[in-house]
Amino acid sequence: MSIIARTAGRALPALAAAALLPLLAGCGGQEAGGAAIPGGWGTLETERLTVAHPGGYREQGEGERGEHNDAAAVLTEDGRTTGMVSVQLDFMKAGDPDMAATGAEARVQLGATPTGREEVEVEGTDGARRIDYEFTSTGERGTPGKGTRMRGVMVAGLDSRGKAFLVTVDTVEGGLSEADLDRIVDSVTVR
Repeated sequence: MSIIARTAGRALPALAAAALLPLLAGCGGQEAGGAAIPGGWGTLETERLTVAHPGGYREQGEGERGEHNDAAAVLTEDGRTTGMVSVQLDFMKAGDPDMAATGAEARVQLGATPTGREEVEVEGTDGARRIDYEFTSTGERGTPGKGTRMRGVMVAGLDSRGKAFLVTVDTVEGGLSEADLDRIVDSVTVR
């Protein structure tokens, strides 16, 4: 479950300072979703979806992550989660990418402000939707201090089995550059 879900009665994810996420220019990167991933980044892998995450994030084991997350990686600072990338498979019943995106947007309506929605190409799908949003941390259960401005991005669509997937990225505002957020979105690959 994302930080947003936790803060709205479930969980709100967040990311950390860009200073902790150095891009190692010239260092060997990898490919994910047809996009070049900077050296030092990691990858969350599930049976049906792969997504990259910045270096410094620690992948959570099954017992650590929210019960609805099939994979998650977090960045912590001073004992607080300042960043999270999470994956949910079968997060709802949906007949098309727009329906999946509408279900994802319903989650951010509770305490967050949607700032954009657009169609994106995701390898292995007939299309997906990117939802951008902002919110304020409540400071609950290890999230950033109360009042901290947060930034989130979701990617929702259907996998090759016609099942809805959701990738959520939450970060402290300014914690990730637009280029890094785009790299994460571009790295999503379904099968």
